[in-house]
Amino acid sequence: MNAPASSPLKGAVPRDATPWHHLPTAEVLTRLRTTTSGLSTADATARRATAGVNALEEAGATSRWVLLGRQFTSLIIWVLIVAGGVSLVIGEWLDGGIILAVVVLNAVIGFLQEDSAERSLQALRRMTAPKVKVHRDGAVVSLPTADLVPGDVVELEAGDLVPADLRLIVASSLTCGEAALTGESEAVTKQADTLWPVDADLGDRDNSAFMSTVVNTGSGQGVVVATGMGSEIGRIAGLLSGAVGGDETPLQRQLTVFGRLLVWLSLGTVLLLFGLGLLRGLGVLDLFMTSVSLAVAAVPEGLPAVVTLALALGVKRMARRRALVRRLPAVETLGSCTVICTDKTGTLTRGEMTVRALWTAAGAATVSGEGYAPAGEIRAASGDVTPAQTKDLLITFVGCTNAHVAQEGGVWTAIGDPTEAALLVVGTKGGVDLAAVDKQTPRVAELPFDSQRKLMTVIRQTAAGPLAMVKGAPDVLLERCTHLLTTEGERAMSAPDRERILAAAAEMAARALRVLGAARRPLAGDRPQPDSPEQVERDLVFVGLCGMQDPPRPEAKLAIATCRAAGIRVVMITGDHPATARAIADELGLSNADSVVLSGHELLSMDDATLKATVPRVAVFARTTAEHKLRIVRAWKANGAVVAMTGDGVNDAPAIKGADIGVAMGRNGTEVTKAAADLVITDDDFTTIVAAVEEGRGIYDNIRKTIAYLLAGNVGELLLMAVCVVVGMPLPLLPVHLLWINLVTDGIPALCLASDPIDRAVMSQPPRPAGASLVNRRFLLLTLGTGLLTALVAFAVFWYALQHEGLETARTHAFAVLVFAELLRSFGARSDTRFIWEIGLGTNLRLLAVVVGSIALQIASHHVDWLGHLLRTSAMPLMDCFILLAIGAIPLVVLEFSKIWLRRTAAKP
Repeated sequence: MNAPASSPLKGAVPRDATPWHHLPTAEVLTRLRTTTSGLSTADATARRATAGVNALEEAGATSRWVLLGRQFTSLIIWVLIVAGGVSLVIGEWLDGGIILAVVVLNAVIGFLQEDSAERSLQALRRMTAPKVKVHRDGAVVSLPTADLVPGDVVELEAGDLVPADLRLIVASSLTCGEAALTGESEAVTKQADTLWPVDADLGDRDNSAFMSTVVNTGSGQGVVVATGMGSEIGRIAGLLSGAVGGDETPLQRQLTVFGRLLVWLSLGTVLLLFGLGLLRGLGVLDLFMTSVSLAVAAVPEGLPAVVTLALALGVKRMARRRALVRRLPAVETLGSCTVICTDKTGTLTRGEMTVRALWTAAGAATVSGEGYAPAGEIRAASGDVTPAQTKDLLITFVGCTNAHVAQEGGVWTAIGDPTEAALLVVGTKGGVDLAAVDKQTPRVAELPFDSQRKLMTVIRQTAAGPLAMVKGAPDVLLERCTHLLTTEGERAMSAPDRERILAAAAEMAARALRVLGAARRPLAGDRPQPDSPEQVERDLVFVGLCGMQDPPRPEAKLAIATCRAAGIRVVMITGDHPATARAIADELGLSNADSVVLSGHELLSMDDATLKATVPRVAVFARTTAEHKLRIVRAWKANGAVVAMTGDGVNDAPAIKGADIGVAMGRNGTEVTKAAADLVITDDDFTTIVAAVEEGRGIYDNIRKTIAYLLAGNVGELLLMAVCVVVGMPLPLLPVHLLWINLVTDGIPALCLASDPIDRAVMSQPPRPAGASLVNRRFLLLTLGTGLLTALVAFAVFWYALQHEGLETARTHAFAVLVFAELLRSFGARSDTRFIWEIGLGTNLRLLAVVVGSIALQIASHHVDWLGHLLRTSAMPLMDCFILLAIGAIPLVVLEFSKIWLRRTAAKP
């Protein structure tokens, strides 16, 4: 943490000079031209003029007119606008109105989405403390946080938000929760006098406090060394604003290609038919109306509505599955993802420290239960752990804490240090309650933990006199112990005893448990001073050990296995120690013998090209910062992956925004992370992400088969019209017929196809390749083949009726058989490989009702005068209607038989 690069404050150390955490406090004060008494008001005012306001910079607001204009950049949207305009010009008011209404609806939805998308920096500002206690003119006053400048001296107390980046001057039992910044749930104990290497990790700089982190316990004083955008949180805000987000989704990119195809198809059709018609001497007005109608028919006007409906239904289903989608295309994007980069703390793990193991001289024990809920029990793992000795260990741990555990809204939470909260919970499981300990042995004094001693001591008054309860690093604690507590009582500690204790601690550490030791010492006859650790922390009696961890979520292992079966790579990115991260990854099934664990230091030594080549082999990234996470996401994207990034802390926000799909945890996630995300998991359950993948894949399948259904119908119409013009026959369909088929007969069943239930088999298939085309060879063959078959059936009916009944009847028959063929074909369009009877008509009752109702409406048009006049159809006997219905079923029957070949093709390796 250095002086802000953006600040021109004279005398401040530039960012490329010696960092603040590497300098003694006296030198820091000298370089900032201040003292422990702080600045004068005049000096602070002068500095503010150059250093600026202590606030995060706002990105320039985008005009709402610009946002609105963005909604009309898609090529297919412009095709629809032109088609709608032409329809109005030629007098087709209803058709033109429907087309333009679809365009307006999509523009409104897109505008509302973009208008609310850029809230990340606002959420960062809300995290800034509104008031701060600062030394000004020799007195402590309360000022707005925005008024702070480098050189100000700030007072900190428990519950405060740190108002700027500080180099600590005084730290009294000061701990800060930095999970939002570093991703680590364990509170950091601060020490004012320690110095750290120049390249020390952010989480290791215990002589500094960072803007927008929380003071958990104790008090302190620090000098401001960086404000606003120059702070660590400001640097993340800069990354957040610079992270590339909001790229087109894979489906949107495919629809853009599809739109271009339709434009050229429409233009070619218009020119071809118009030219051929002129050569045959047809009327210019009739040719113009027919050509424009075909151009409109070539573009499925219902496509935008179909895509929007499919995504909206996915959003609704996701809400029922405890996920909030902030951007409509997000579910589809997650469905195509190939890599999920996930934070560990609070995402794969519970984000709550939990004691897993205990050890005393009598043997070891395991502890069940997870988190801060006092549910679980202590069971002997080996040897004979007597209740009395276990209780002595728990009393020592519980008595040497400052935290509390409370239940709020049915959820147990830690108040204070998470490690100490875990000790309270294991005490409750063993029948040791903090309130009872306080009552039976009142607290007399405390020797706070510091990084040099690596110990903490609480002195309590017992009936026999003062008793020191000590906890800390086992190796350090053991050096100060001369006795061991056994089932027979205290005895002198031998060399084998020490070896046993160290071996037990090493075994816990090998399981990625954080190990703490406990000891005690009666102080009867001594009159210890609270500030004399050397006098108290000697000749101790070793009581035992505990091993704790932030436990993996049980459901996360199953979710990861499901991702693997679906061909999705899950990568852990954490600020934790590499050994701990690797152990968690092994437990969750994330890694194998060939997997690599890469630390933040190693990542820093790699350029972007090297990192791109390395990331496919890495299962765990450890000791990472916000910048590292963003680089990792970009490296995966450079490899062609569709990347999802999950997390809950501020340090995750830039990577979340820079990923193809950002996923935030709703329960423990910060507002910054939620604002940057596309998807918020309300229950913080990793399995919900798997549900989103399933929804996304199903939605894509629904949209793909709907597009194939619409396009096949349009191809059939175009081929029928083109063949008749080429061979010199009359036009088989009038413009009103084409528009009716395109907007009503095709459009409504297409909406039902878009809402088709998701096939659960999608999670047994690999993800779509990032560059896979929506219009691939199989898609084209199926679409063109179905369109050709439909056109042949309709042409045969038209030709036969033209020979025997006349032009008006022939057009009526061709129109009817096309309508029937399209409606019946929708049943077969639900799957490329599964037969109608395998899917079942009852699994999509909406589609069944629409098809039956539309067939009835078509038959009615041949018997109801006003409807026949509207649709330009002639009267027809009911028997002829049923004959045409049977002929219209031919494409469906052929389509079903073709699935036999498609199944065999799909089964080939």
